[in-house]
Amino acid sequence: MATRAYERPGLTVDVAVVAPGAGRWRVLLVQRRNPPFAGRWALPGGYVEPYEPLEAAARRELREETGLEPAHLEQVHTFGDPGRDPRGWTISVAHLARVSEEQAAAWQPRAASDAADVGWFHLDAPPLLAFDHAEILEFVRRRLSGSFYSGAL
Repeated sequence: MATRAYERPGLTVDVAVVAPGAGRWRVLLVQRRNPPFAGRWALPGGYVEPYEPLEAAARRELREETGLEPAHLEQVHTFGDPGRDPRGWTISVAHLARVSEEQAAAWQPRAASDAADVGWFHLDAPPLLAFDHAEILEFVRRRLSGSFYSGAL
């Protein structure tokens, strides 16, 4: 029986942590320490390890890069356009964590792993972003169009 070799993409996860603040949504971003896009801001994220569940990978990457562990994550969309990552063909499963203004204020995110810095930015006016993260944030903005999250976590 002949087998056909198929090119397979890398699988990544990205996490948009958002919180209300001063009447606007804010998003937590990390500044990339390494190429590609060293120095640019990005969503926390990275490659899924072999046999690792997607949510576990998203939580691991967020914890490794920021030290944060939100109570709830939800998958929001999958991004896989060719060329989204200059290192090769990747597909990213984007996740969203909505946190309260109080929880965001109490958190002390710290840059770690391959992040040089971490900070909160207005969701509707982020800095220049790496990869296709502007597209991911646009999707998140559309998802959040409505009232601020006010539920308990």
